[in-house]
Amino acid sequence: MLRSSLILVVLALLALPFADLEVTTLSAWSELGEIVLGAVQPDFSVLWKFKSAFLNTVIFAFAGTSLAAFWGFFLALGFGWAPVRLLCAFIRSVHEIFWAFIFLNLVGLNPICGVLSIAIPYSGIFAKVYAEIAQESDRRPLVGIPPRTDGFSSFIYAVLPVVYTDAKLYTGYRFECALRSSTILGFIGLPTIGYHLETAFREGIYNHAWALLYAFYLLIASLKYWARPKLIIPYIVISFTFLSQKISISWANMVRFLTVDIMPWPLRRVDPISGNQEINFSLTEILSWLMNTWHDAGAEGVWNTILLTQIVLATTGIFTLLTFPFACRNLSYRPIKPITRLLLIVYRTTPEYILAYVFILIYGPSMLPAILAITLHNGAILSFLTSNNADLIKLRPDAPKRYFDRYTYLVLPRVYGQFLAFLFYRWEIIMRESAILGILGIYTLGFYIDSAIAEDQLDKAILLILITATLNILIDSISQQVRKRLKISTRFIVASNQIFSTQ
Repeated sequence: MLRSSLILVVLALLALPFADLEVTTLSAWSELGEIVLGAVQPDFSVLWKFKSAFLNTVIFAFAGTSLAAFWGFFLALGFGWAPVRLLCAFIRSVHEIFWAFIFLNLVGLNPICGVLSIAIPYSGIFAKVYAEIAQESDRRPLVGIPPRTDGFSSFIYAVLPVVYTDAKLYTGYRFECALRSSTILGFIGLPTIGYHLETAFREGIYNHAWALLYAFYLLIASLKYWARPKLIIPYIVISFTFLSQKISISWANMVRFLTVDIMPWPLRRVDPISGNQEINFSLTEILSWLMNTWHDAGAEGVWNTILLTQIVLATTGIFTLLTFPFACRNLSYRPIKPITRLLLIVYRTTPEYILAYVFILIYGPSMLPAILAITLHNGAILSFLTSNNADLIKLRPDAPKRYFDRYTYLVLPRVYGQFLAFLFYRWEIIMRESAILGILGIYTLGFYIDSAIAEDQLDKAILLILITATLNILIDSISQQVRKRLKISTRFIVASNQIFSTQ
C-alpha cells in the first residue's frame, strides 16, 4: 500500500511542471473580499423569486433518480454478461453535462433534457452498485430455494430481501447526488438553481449567489425530514405529472441529429440546389478528419485531463489524511470536531463545478481553480468517510495520550487500507470532473467539447465525448486492478456510502 501511495505522489510531482497553475486575475484579493462580503450579507429576499428553479431542481432529481433506479435494477440482473457491463461502463463514464449537450440537440432546452442527462449515467452507476451489493450479500437464503426455480424468482425471494436495505440507502445517497447534478445543469441553461447561481456569480451579485447556496445547503440538510420513504412514490408521480406538461419534442430535430449532425463531415454531401443529404464514404477523408481532430483538440485535451486528474488524486489523498483527524472522535478536541465536520459537509455538498466557478473568479481560468475545487469536494467526502471509520475503532486502555502518536501508530494504520479504497474508487469520478471543468475555460477535454458545440461541429463534439468515455473506462479498469492487487474489497465502499448517506 505504501508503494502505491508513493507512486501516486511521484506521478503528481512529475505532472506539476506541465500544469498551468498561473494566476491571471489582477485583483484576486479584491474579488475574494467581495465574495466573502456576499457570504456574510446574503439577500434572502430573492429566494421567493427563484422558487420555480428550486422546484425544477427537485423534480429533475426525483424523475432522473427514479428512472435510473428502475433501469439500473434490470441492468444489474444482467451485469454478469459482458455486453451489459460494457454498456454500463460507457454510459456512466460520460458526465451528466456532456449528456445534456447531446440531448440539447435532440430534444431542445426542455425538462426531458435534464431528466435524461441524470437518468442515463446514473442507471449505469446503479447497475454496478446494485450488482456489487447483491454479489457480496449473504447467499445462504438461496439454499432454501427449490431446484429448477427460475433466476428471477430466486432473486425476488432470496436475494432482494437481503439487499433491499443496502440498496435503499445507496439510492437515497444517489438522490442527494442527483440534486447536485440537477443544480449544475442550470449552468448550461436548464431552469434549475444553477442557472441563477451562474448569473449571480457572473454579474458579481454575490449576496444573491450566497442566498441561493445557503438555501441549497438547507435543502440537502433537510432531506431526512421531507424525503421520507412513504412519500417517495407520491413525489415521483407529482414530478412526472409536472414534467409531462412541459415536455415538447421535435422529431424532425431528433432524426436530423441521429442521421446527419453527428455523422463525420467527410461522409456528408449536400446538394446545394435540392438540399438533399448523401452519404459519400471516403476512408482517406475520414482518417484525415480523425487525425486533424486528434491533433487540434484530442491530444491536448487528453493530456491536460490526465495531468489534472493525477495531480488532484494526490492532493485529494493528502487533504484527506490531513483533515480527517480533526473530524474524528478519537483524534480531535471536542470544539474542533463539529466545526470540521460542518466544513466537510459544506465542501462535499457544494458541487465541484460551482466551487471551480468561484475559484476561477478569484484566480482566473487555469488548472489551479480546478485543483482546488475537485480536491475540496472529493477530499471532504473521503475525509468524512475516513473519520467515520476511525470513530469505529475502540481504543485500548493503554492507547497513546498524545493525539499525534495516536494518529500515527494506532488509527492511521487501521484505516489506511479503506482510505486507499475510497481514493481509488473516486479516481474515475475525479477524471470525469477534470474533463467537465474544461467548460469553464480550462484546457481539458470539456473545453474542446464545448468549443465544438459552440461552433456547431457536433460530429467533432461526439468524437471527443467518446474519447472522454474511453479514458474514463480505462481509468476505472486500472482502479479495479489496483484495488484487486492490494486486496481492497469494494464492500468497504458500499458500506461507507451507506454510512455517509445516513448522516
